[in-house]
Amino acid sequence: MLMMLKLFAYYSLKNSSFLYIPLPSLRGRGRGWGLYIYTLKNKSIMSKKLFALLLLLCCIAVSAKDVKTGNWNVIPLPQSVEVVAKPAFVINAHTTVYYPTGDAVQKRNAEFLVSYVKTMTGIGITATDRSASNQIRLGVASVAGGDEAYDINVTKKLITLNGATHAAVFRGLQTIAKALPMVSEAKEVALPAAKIHDAPRFAYRGFMLDCGRHFFPVDYIKKFIDVLAMHNINYFHWHLTEDQGWRIEIKKYPLLTEIGSKRKQTVLPGGKEYDGKPVSGYYTQDEARDIVRYAAERHITVIPEVDMPGHIQSALAAYPQLGCTGGPYDVCCHFGVIREVMCAGQPFALQLAKDVINEIMDIFPSPYIHIGGDECPKERWKECERCQAKIADLGLKDIEGHSKEEQLQSWFMGEVAKEIKARGRKMLGWDEILDGTPSKDITVIAWTSQKASIRSAKEGHKTVVAPITNFYFSNPRINQITGIPSIKRVYDVNPAFADLSDSEKANVIGAEGCIWTEWVPDTKKLEWELLPRLAALAEVQWTNQDQREFGSFADRLLHMHDIYRKMNLNYKDDIEKAIITDGKTAK
Repeated sequence: MLMMLKLFAYYSLKNSSFLYIPLPSLRGRGRGWGLYIYTLKNKSIMSKKLFALLLLLCCIAVSAKDVKTGNWNVIPLPQSVEVVAKPAFVINAHTTVYYPTGDAVQKRNAEFLVSYVKTMTGIGITATDRSASNQIRLGVASVAGGDEAYDINVTKKLITLNGATHAAVFRGLQTIAKALPMVSEAKEVALPAAKIHDAPRFAYRGFMLDCGRHFFPVDYIKKFIDVLAMHNINYFHWHLTEDQGWRIEIKKYPLLTEIGSKRKQTVLPGGKEYDGKPVSGYYTQDEARDIVRYAAERHITVIPEVDMPGHIQSALAAYPQLGCTGGPYDVCCHFGVIREVMCAGQPFALQLAKDVINEIMDIFPSPYIHIGGDECPKERWKECERCQAKIADLGLKDIEGHSKEEQLQSWFMGEVAKEIKARGRKMLGWDEILDGTPSKDITVIAWTSQKASIRSAKEGHKTVVAPITNFYFSNPRINQITGIPSIKRVYDVNPAFADLSDSEKANVIGAEGCIWTEWVPDTKKLEWELLPRLAALAEVQWTNQDQREFGSFADRLLHMHDIYRKMNLNYKDDIEKAIITDGKTAK
């Protein structure tokens, strides 16, 4: 275009005057450029075609828009963001992402960022192990704040992202990705010059998905993990067994999946009628290992849960000798607290529990192994001769606050915990395990109430805060999934409860959200329950308490909704409408 303008200028120089029109930068950086519009003294020498061409070129130039610029107001909010009054960093087809030669993990991190930029903007950038300008450089370096701390420095020529570990770099990538403007097939976008320092408030940032009640295929579990990664979650708590279905292959006990993974139908809401639709499905050990690998590449640890000695009727259906009565048992088609449990006085039950946990540990390298312990009614144990004989053998008696049957459960869980500890792992359990006399080295996920979290921390257990009143996204009785209150209920929790001393607060290692799938038969319903409340949970888990303010969060949430749309995720848009139409409600 400029060459044509020059030719035209030369042709008409002696017979013309000119007008200079400054135009905005077509590249979004530096000073703009100008267009010289020549007006001829002798109009006859300009053909109509030439004039039309010149006019077209001018229109193209004038219509060019400035490059769209993102911002660093992301979720979760970083510890420190200092926006610098200097030229922005422009991302275009010439931009590269640098990783050190031979560093396979960092190469994968770089490739993740390449894919994020493509998804968010349509711009194709590349990963390389060669230094250059207009580059995003990834590195592992000493950064204050722990294993997941990172620094981002943005200048006109470079973005430098240094993390204390590869996982820290990955968290920084999420910040960069979420800071990008949402555009389609852009040529260029920009990120403001800035200095960012960030590190998580809590080391344990979890989310649990129940695949026992309803089965979700491997491809969707991977998509779910990607959503967790975007929200800086680092533990995927995978609930694999329930009264209504056994979902993980155990080679020593094949009937667990041959029989236990299938139920005839499911009770409808109201509890009186059934849908008549069979439900089945389980994960092979190879599929589970693939999920573990996929999550690990995104720096997420998969924590398996095999619930025992309650919530296990699917296993009793496969091996009736596990129960106190000997059966027969069916895989449950209804929900609730089921009184049929493993017989704690039956040697086979304890042996199966140990065998299962050892196979689970072969599949999952997680430092935590969750063995449930929740909602285990004791009626059968009170009636069972073998259970009562075991209580007598152990010398258990009712003591203040703990029945002998509750202590029997503590003994049973302790025996399984020995297997876990022998292989260098840590046992996780729901807070009902506190009703016995559990070992202090058992980590507790406190779900029944906020008071349970406080109790667990006060009693010296490492504690994950997951109260049903706030962090159970799927409980319709307590937690509505519509409107501002549904996310504010999540956001307003401070896991370091005021009732705890400083030393007791140190026992609170993090927080976890949960989705139970009794009434969640498909991915659309699942995502409606998950989003955007996961964003609120992410900020509770990551961002320092003194930086959190709901009005600010609500404003930033609108951009997260843009991202959800880009990723074809279902989310409750009524929250978006409330924020836009009634800011006072949001704040």
